Amino acid sequence: MDAFPAPAAAMVEQMRDAARSDPAAAIAFQGAPGANSHRAIMEYAPDALALPCPGFADALEAVKDGRAGAAMIPIENSHNGRVADIHFLLPESGLAIVDEHFMAISHALVAMSDGPFKIAYSHPQAIGQSRAYLRAKGITGLSHADTAGAAAYVAERGDPDIAALAPAMTAELYGLKVIEEHVEDARDNTTRFVVLAREPRDPAAIEERDVMTTFIFTVKNVPAALYKAMGGFATNGVNMTKLESYQQGASFSASTFYADIIGGPGDPAVDRAMEELAFHCRELRILGTYPIARERG
Repeated sequence: MDAFPAPAAAMVEQMRDAARSDPAAAIAFQGAPGANSHRAIMEYAPDALALPCPGFADALEAVKDGRAGAAMIPIENSHNGRVADIHFLLPESGLAIVDEHFMAISHALVAMSDGPFKIAYSHPQAIGQSRAYLRAKGITGLSHADTAGAAAYVAERGDPDIAALAPAMTAELYGLKVIEEHVEDARDNTTRFVVLAREPRDPAAIEERDVMTTFIFTVKNVPAALYKAMGGFATNGVNMTKLESYQQGASFSASTFYADIIGGPGDPAVDRAMEELAFHCRELRILGTYPIARERG
C-alpha cells in the first residue's frame, strides 16, 4: 500500500504533523488510524503520539531515522499464529525489543450499507481469525494491508456490496455502519505486540521481578545440533516459552530459530545456558530483554 485511502489521508497527515513536533513521544505503527496496532498504542501509552505507517518495514524505519521514539508491532496471535514477515523484519531492523503488550482483539463487520455483502476486506490475520463467520455468511475475505485501511478503502469505494473486518471504532472514523460486532471466531482472541526502540534496555535496570529475553540463533549443520543447543536450558532450569523455526535465504541448509526465555543476561543460569547455546551455533543474537507483561505457563 503506497498511499492511504482518501478517507484516512487527512487524519494521517495530522498525526504525522503531531509526531514531527515531538518525535521522542511518537510510537510508529503499521496501518491507518483505527487499526489494532493504533488501539494497542492507546492502551499501552495513552499520552503517546501515534504515527501511522504504510507497512511494518516503514514503522521500523521511522524509529531508525528518528521520526519516532518506538514502534508497536504485532508479533503473534493466540489463534492465528505469528504475523507474517515479522521474524524476518525484527532482526534486520537493528532495533531492540524493550517491552511487550497483550491486547484482546475484536473484529466488527463495517460497511456503507446493511448488505448483504459478497466481499469483506481486511488484514490476512483478521480474515484468518474470522474464517468461520465469513464462511457462515457466504462472504469472501480479501486481503488488505491493514484492518483500518480496509475500512477506509470501503468508505472510499462507496460500494454497498463490500464490507470490511475492522475495529468498531473505524466506523465512526470513516463514516461507516457497524453491521455486526464480535465476529471473530474465538472470544479469547489475543494479539501479542512488541515495542521496539533504537537502544536496548539494561537487564540490570529493569525493576520488575520477571523479565523475558528474545533471541534468534542458527545452529551448526551437524546431527543433533538443536538437541545439544537446547540442553543448556534444561540443565540450568531456564524456561523457554517459545521456539519457532524459519528459513532464511535459499540454501535450505539450516533453519534460524526465534526463541523467548524467562530471565535475562546477568542471571547465572541464563548466562550458562546462553554460553552452551552459543557453542553449538553459527549465529546467536539477542533482540532484547524486557519486563514480562503476562505470566507464561
